[in-house]
Amino acid sequence: MREIYRILDANFNRSREALRVIEDCGRFVLNDPAITAMAKHFRSDLKELLDNLPSKELLASRDTASDVGTEFTSPTEKKREDIEDVATAACKRLTESLRTIEEYCKVVAPDQSIAVERMRYDAYTLEQRLATRLLVAPRFAEVKLYALLSSSLCDGQSLREVARAAINGGADAIQLREKNTPDDVFLAMAAELRELTDQTGKLLLINDRADIAALVGADGLHLGQHDLPVREARKLLRPGAIIGRSTHSIQQAREAINEGADYMAIGPMFATTNKKRPPVGPGMLEEFAAAFKEIDLPLVAIGGINADNVAELLQRGAKCVAVCGAINCAEDPQAAAEEIKKQLEQ
Repeated sequence: MREIYRILDANFNRSREALRVIEDCGRFVLNDPAITAMAKHFRSDLKELLDNLPSKELLASRDTASDVGTEFTSPTEKKREDIEDVATAACKRLTESLRTIEEYCKVVAPDQSIAVERMRYDAYTLEQRLATRLLVAPRFAEVKLYALLSSSLCDGQSLREVARAAINGGADAIQLREKNTPDDVFLAMAAELRELTDQTGKLLLINDRADIAALVGADGLHLGQHDLPVREARKLLRPGAIIGRSTHSIQQAREAINEGADYMAIGPMFATTNKKRPPVGPGMLEEFAAAFKEIDLPLVAIGGINADNVAELLQRGAKCVAVCGAINCAEDPQAAAEEIKKQLEQ
């Protein structure tokens, strides 16, 4: 029985250590209260589980000095490429150690193995959420409908209602675009949308305001031509966050690439009341695609896009469109988003 206690003790330690790494990533890197809270609750559940086991026997069985496993390590164990690697390794260590605890608990405390099984499934959820928050750039590359939301344009509905309708209608990413909103109100709106996008698994980007994006742990930031330089804005954001830049010409696009932008918004495609700039036209999409065919960077068509003209953009090679007024001002934002997304997916 001592051998089993020794196994359980080692794996409880592994689980707690892994949870601390995960919690620190959620707390200090992602600024994500949900991941932080989940990790804290996990540690509390582990303590409760340990209290229901012969904890003194587990501790007495510990024998680090004669543990043959301390002599061996894999070549990859001493190397981590980035924060994602660190977090992923911690998540794998957590689920593996929980599986070991579950199996050996069946020998010494069968009733407790059921609780460990539930914790293991919860650990998979925690891993998925952490990975989702860290792997932003690959996810943005798959975005088709990018909804730009502004409270001033919402037609008789709250910003949250329009955001939820857009997501239900198929929006893959949300951008909060508030030009003349007081900072405290802007921050509250951003926090509300962060909560919603976390619940629905969608991306949240903030327009212009790197400080607001940083405070709510947004997935990214969108910058205009006269906003902060990309390199400077990136210093304020969490690791892995993406930055897009509005561009209206090939030259501006080259500058955005040299700055390190993660995607380029091209437009306005069509005339729009939200932009005073004259439209560059759908033909610009083909020019951009030809000029940057060797660069794997998402191109986002923006400006005056709706269900009536999105087909023309698709014919020009558009894969992602940013839509503002057609969703914000619609009597039924969900239906408006659904119609555009339907065309994008055909």
